[in-house]
Amino acid sequence: MIALKFTWNPLTGIDLGFITIHFYSLMFVVAFSLGYYLTKKVYNNEGVPIEKLDSLFMYAVISILLGARLGHVLFYQTELLWQDPLSVFLPFRFVPEFEFTGFRGLASHGAFIVGMYAMYRYSKKVLKKPFLWTLDRVSIPVALGAMFVRMGNFFNSEMVGKVTDSAIGIQFVQDEIGERRAMSITKINNPRKALQALTEDSQYADLIAEIPYRYPGQLMEAAGYAVVFLIVLYLYWKTKASEKVGLLFGTFLLLLMGVRLIVENFKREQVEGREDWILGLNTGQILSIPFILIGIYLVYTSLTREKKHTI
Repeated sequence: MIALKFTWNPLTGIDLGFITIHFYSLMFVVAFSLGYYLTKKVYNNEGVPIEKLDSLFMYAVISILLGARLGHVLFYQTELLWQDPLSVFLPFRFVPEFEFTGFRGLASHGAFIVGMYAMYRYSKKVLKKPFLWTLDRVSIPVALGAMFVRMGNFFNSEMVGKVTDSAIGIQFVQDEIGERRAMSITKINNPRKALQALTEDSQYADLIAEIPYRYPGQLMEAAGYAVVFLIVLYLYWKTKASEKVGLLFGTFLLLLMGVRLIVENFKREQVEGREDWILGLNTGQILSIPFILIGIYLVYTSLTREKKHTI
């Protein structure tokens, strides 16, 4: 087997001088833009007035970002609520010192919970259709969006995997060393230049060599989500699955959270001390199980409901 191991220390964005456009943020823009395009296709196919799509976009953007941030704080970094409460909703860190951090720390489970509530309100107030009808359709762009978010995590060297000797291992320089330590090591008073110096200057070769190879958990998850997207997309356009209320969304939940459940075995736990903390499962796996059970229930009821109807 050909080894694919390499050192990952990319630029995190496009530096325009007065501002840096981060790739992580760009992935969100791409996700929402493609989501808008896909949903427009679905609405046209369903005969839903396109003007109702703008409201959906606003509901989705606000609920997903708000839910993702709250989810991260509540599930993974609860101490922020009393240690640095302003950083929960602002792109800054105030403790131990003021620093612009951008909006880092987003949890998909929180986005799901708040997003589902937003879709419920949207279905009742704007679309005037059953809640599950809406969830069946939005599951298509959400699956694609989840893939791009994980790609953004890869650019940020976030959510890295466990140490491995396998051929797909990657050295995540930014995760292992960090900007501040890089600056202190290289004596370069610029985080980005300091990190680049570590991988480009031969005098730091020994330091880089000590960085362990890890599973690319973000890419593994993104690949799984891409498969989920293609399956849900196929079911909607090539079968009559959309006529069975809850089937598409149930399949989406079952497959997406199933991917998360499996890939978490290769990822490093985001909360120190919570590795295998309940029945051998970590935080991400525990949070995924309820969604998987809901997915199984929706798939079962949608199929049995159809069977009873045909009889």
